[in-house]
Amino acid sequence: MMRSGSGWQHCWVVLLLVGYAATASAARSQTLDQALVSAYDANPSLNSQRAATRATDEYVPIALGGYRPQVFGSASIGTQWVEGRYNTGTGNGSVTSHYKTDPSSIGITISQTIYDGLKTANSVRGAESQVKGQRELLRNTEQTVLLDAATAYMNVLQNSALVDLRKQNLAAFQEELRSARERFAVGEITRTDVAQAEASVANAQSTLAEATANLNTAGAVFFQVTRLKASKLAPGRPIDPMLPKSLDAAVAMGLSRHPAILAAQYAVDQGQANVKVSEAALSPTLTLNGEAASQYNYYDDGDPVARGTSAAATLNLSVPIYQGGSEFANIRESKELLSQSRIEVDVNRDQVRANVVQYWGALVAAKDAIESAQASVAANEIALRGVRQEWRVGQRTTLDVLNAQTALFDARASLVTAQRDRVVASYAVLSSVGELSATRLKLKVATYNPKIHYNQVRDAWIGVRTPGGQ
Repeated sequence: MMRSGSGWQHCWVVLLLVGYAATASAARSQTLDQALVSAYDANPSLNSQRAATRATDEYVPIALGGYRPQVFGSASIGTQWVEGRYNTGTGNGSVTSHYKTDPSSIGITISQTIYDGLKTANSVRGAESQVKGQRELLRNTEQTVLLDAATAYMNVLQNSALVDLRKQNLAAFQEELRSARERFAVGEITRTDVAQAEASVANAQSTLAEATANLNTAGAVFFQVTRLKASKLAPGRPIDPMLPKSLDAAVAMGLSRHPAILAAQYAVDQGQANVKVSEAALSPTLTLNGEAASQYNYYDDGDPVARGTSAAATLNLSVPIYQGGSEFANIRESKELLSQSRIEVDVNRDQVRANVVQYWGALVAAKDAIESAQASVAANEIALRGVRQEWRVGQRTTLDVLNAQTALFDARASLVTAQRDRVVASYAVLSSVGELSATRLKLKVATYNPKIHYNQVRDAWIGVRTPGGQ
């Protein structure tokens, strides 16, 4: 069960940062919400998925084209030369005639499908299901990007705090080294004690360099996800009020709302429609065709014609008998793909359930780790003070002091890490149940609505310009 209320609020007073909170809370500091807003607006992966969603919207008007007539215009112009030989019948041989004209024509053809075995109707249903599934994939990408942004933000905070701790640790070791050298100068300790202090300083310098490199890496990842440069980050806080009250409730919510599951279910609907589209290849097709044309300056049966006009309307029925067997292979293929999509629903359900349990456990573990780390920090602070006092009167060695200082640093570092894990786990739990979104987080951002573009293009008959909507 999740612990709530004053206990957690009290331990959060420690804040994420040790020695860094004062700087982080300064004016004009970046907040976690600002990072999430920037990621929502500017993350390339999310914007790419939005473009893919808009492209998928076009599958519906493409399918609807099967209900609409097809109109073609034609025109031609050329030169015609005709030579004719005629027997005079008088015994005087034949007569040759030559004709040269410049024939031209214009025409229009209209074709309207009346019945196609419900291929168009099922194509539209399949396209609509694909659009809905793509929207769920977009929502899933939004969750991933927001979780990545929260994680990157907390990683910068964590590494900033660890750099500060490393600096404090180095300063403490340097002070121990100074004291050791002074005591060695008056003969109170041995050269070994000084060497141990020097080794601790050297090790602290090395780990500080490593921590600084980790901070630079975290800053680069933060920019990659949010398109912001990390500067004076304010402490991040968990989002417990938005989470389910229990693990069972979280699992139930994830199985019913997670976009990965919903997208897989829409893929099943699309697969069912695709089977019917494939089966339509075995059905007869009925079309109505109309033609009209005008011809100019041509010959008909040897006689010149200045202009001729023709028109025709036909009702054509095409009944497939055998088409090489490819139609049957397409039907079998679409049925297997439908079976695969049904299996994918179960795969996604299992994955969502596993993720919910994993992140819920990580959240509980992070809370326990914070309590343990706080107790460890308090105990190690008392222990360090005691060891130093005993060292001054000769009851402890320099190595004892150095070990106590290292133990205190490790406890503080564990507390920083646990606090970072606490915040990230809360966002991960909300993502695992399918509810991590700009709307749920109440971010101050213009929410992207994929329905706007869909409504703009669904019934468009003509036009090549992309709509001005989202």
